[in-house]
Amino acid sequence: MTQAHVLGIDLSLTCTGLAGPGWTDTIKPPAKLRGTQRLMHIRSALLDRYLNGLDLVAIEGPSYGSQAGQAGHHERAGLWWIVRCVLDARGHAVVVIPPSSVKKYATGKGNASKADMVREVTRRFPWFQGGEDEADALVLAAMAADHLGQPLADMPAANRKALDAVQWPDLAELAVA
Repeated sequence: MTQAHVLGIDLSLTCTGLAGPGWTDTIKPPAKLRGTQRLMHIRSALLDRYLNGLDLVAIEGPSYGSQAGQAGHHERAGLWWIVRCVLDARGHAVVVIPPSSVKKYATGKGNASKADMVREVTRRFPWFQGGEDEADALVLAAMAADHLGQPLADMPAANRKALDAVQWPDLAELAVA
């Protein structure tokens, strides 16, 4: 069986994390960009470099408890929907994974800290040398690969229970559409 082509996306206005089997990367818009210029920079980078030949894209769901001020929430929501629309328009199978499920899969706890996430990702993926955004993206990709029957790391059963809380797309149905 060939390796599933999965992509994990941890969206951020300042440092979007991306990951797949054996790799991570980030999209960091120039600090001077704001508003639609920043959103379109991230969209263009995704389209140019990351959205080809994918079996499943895992994107972290919105974090409604985040503290960023109203303008930050509004712009972050805009980014999330722009990316979601791009993925749908290109026909990608997409799964939206709640932040608590990402944390539980990585650490066994749905309320883990960023430091806990990075520590566990570094432990389970010895090649990993990224930061928080890349760690989250790698966990998203790992969850997608695990769902497809190709886990990227040996995960405890308690952590894998996080997969049960996710509404996975019916890939057979998408292949026919």
